[in-house]
Amino acid sequence: MSYLVLARKYRPQTFERVIGQEHVTRTLGNAIALDRVAHAVLFSGPRGTGKTTVARILAKALNCVKGPAPVPCNVCRSCNEIASGNAVDVFEIDGASNNSVEQVRELRENVKYMPAHSPYKIYIIDEVHMLSIAAFNALLKTLEEPPAHIQFIFATTEPHKIPITILSRCQRHDFKRIPLELIKRQMESICEKEEIDIDRQCLWLMAREAGGSMRDALSLLDQVMTCAKGRITYEDVLEILGIIDRKFIFDISNAVLSGEVAEFLDCLDTVYDRGHDMKKLYADLLEHFRNLLVIKIGKNVGKLIGFPSHEIELMLDQVKEISAAYLNQIFDLLFKEETTIKFSSNPKMALELAFIRLFQVKPALPIDLLVNKLDQLRQEIAGLPQKDTFATGTDEGSAENTAVSMRPENNQEQSEADSSHPRNTGSTASSPTSIAAYENPQQAWNRIYKIISERNPSLAANLTKASLKRLTGRRLEIEVNGNGFNVNMIKREKNLDAIKTVCREFFGKDMEIVISAKEIPANADQKKKSNDIDLKNEALSHPLVAEAVEIFNGQIVDVKIR
Repeated sequence: MSYLVLARKYRPQTFERVIGQEHVTRTLGNAIALDRVAHAVLFSGPRGTGKTTVARILAKALNCVKGPAPVPCNVCRSCNEIASGNAVDVFEIDGASNNSVEQVRELRENVKYMPAHSPYKIYIIDEVHMLSIAAFNALLKTLEEPPAHIQFIFATTEPHKIPITILSRCQRHDFKRIPLELIKRQMESICEKEEIDIDRQCLWLMAREAGGSMRDALSLLDQVMTCAKGRITYEDVLEILGIIDRKFIFDISNAVLSGEVAEFLDCLDTVYDRGHDMKKLYADLLEHFRNLLVIKIGKNVGKLIGFPSHEIELMLDQVKEISAAYLNQIFDLLFKEETTIKFSSNPKMALELAFIRLFQVKPALPIDLLVNKLDQLRQEIAGLPQKDTFATGTDEGSAENTAVSMRPENNQEQSEADSSHPRNTGSTASSPTSIAAYENPQQAWNRIYKIISERNPSLAANLTKASLKRLTGRRLEIEVNGNGFNVNMIKREKNLDAIKTVCREFFGKDMEIVISAKEIPANADQKKKSNDIDLKNEALSHPLVAEAVEIFNGQIVDVKIR
């Protein structure tokens, strides 16, 4: 008797034994119980996930001597013939080799005849997307209105290739990839039944290589069982299946994260000498850095990464000191080079070039550090001297009314005047001071502005477009030079309260704060444009801006001057 491979020997014979497709089997079982089975059913999904198996179980359930029943008896004539593949009333057709219009026309003629001894004549067409357009057209009318004794079951891995006119006449069920844990558990059960002594780590390895396909996993297990003698070890599986040892993946990724080019090239050369496929190695490394990024983010790790706990612990330790921004940078660069590696005639050299480029990229800064640097940049820009001054008149009760700039002037006289006052000793805490204690309002305002800058940088940034219009014993008038945004920002209740608080502490009394917009004369437009150009150029040439553009691989679209 010929050897029966594991995928056939342990093929499920009832809906409840199908692994990982409960959403499909439950729906079909309910439909049979309620006598609501559609005359045409389409099973779509990845290879090896149970489409043909479920099609046969559905055929048995419909033609069972005790049925139609959700659970076939598996002992009657129909059940045994379908299980062995020689049922006279169930036709399994390969769509790839029977795709001509003549063969479909023959099928269309045969559906007129009644089944031999079963309730239904069932057509199972595998890889139905391989039918030609003419064949689909020939099938269309029969599929829409088949005889009562006909049941169509289609299976495909590429449903997008099926004409919409066919899809609309079928009840579709989508099969999912089988989770690694379920594949590993099924192989473990089979090994116990077959009395195979195998390392459990080997089962994880084969389940990952199967890519969600139970058939592929059992085929790999079959191959290992045939080639190995005695206890099957992890090294046996690596050698028999030609799988790259996970140790090399960790060694290479460690070399990349630590910036060790020589170590990386040495590890790569070792893998190459062992005869491993460089394209497969690149795919494994790409997946590994994706997993490292997912682990660093730290959400749904168990669901998103199908690895045993000890490997997840190793990956957690690997990214402990690495920022998520840098991992994303690596993953992005490797993903962009995937096509180059895939179609290269010399994949090893292409892989080396891709990683050498990666070594030349500076690690991305953590986002919180970058935000801090941008805050420093904003404060530096806010500290630039204001170029425009505005003349004012006189007012009753004012000690002195002079044209002043909102920003403190960094000249020597002013520095000496400020440092000579007893309050200007480096402390920002203010004690009650009269306006007359200063030679002019400029000195008082310089101190007030400095206190606001240290306490409320965002308010100080909005005040850069303003100037002191008038300062009297009980009144402080501020004139804003800019658009309405700056005026509205300063007029906000919390900002006005902040200015009043500083003035109250500084002068020892409540001050009335008046905010007004500055009307720019027509002849000042050219000067404003020139100033705006200077500010734009200054911002564009700032080193922090250049660093941000490089880190995010971005481009400067526009510079807004407020």
